[in-house]
Amino acid sequence: MGASLLVALNSDASARRLGKGAERPLNPLADRLAVIAALASVSAVTWFEDDTPEKLIAACQPDVLVKGGDWPIERIAGAKSVLARGGRVVSIPFEHERSTTALVQRIRRTITS
Repeated sequence: MGASLLVALNSDASARRLGKGAERPLNPLADRLAVIAALASVSAVTWFEDDTPEKLIAACQPDVLVKGGDWPIERIAGAKSVLARGGRVVSIPFEHERSTTALVQRIRRTITS
């Protein structure tokens, strides 16, 4: 969708504030950054400390802003500023339904069974 792909991850503290549980994130930021940086399609990877990447998006001024399909475009952080500059915002449908939340729930069910 663009000439390069920058992926921004929540810092550990930011991820904890998402309300998914005190044990989250399961993997520390350095590990998550390394995994994403190893993907051939990723040009650069960074992180943000805030609750949303809105400030980072404003600083980067992307032509295209992409988020997973569970987010409607009107709720994507930074979408308004990207659209106001004439950019495009895309919510990509999931190809495979996978989430850490679902994995943790499945593990907990297995342990308590």
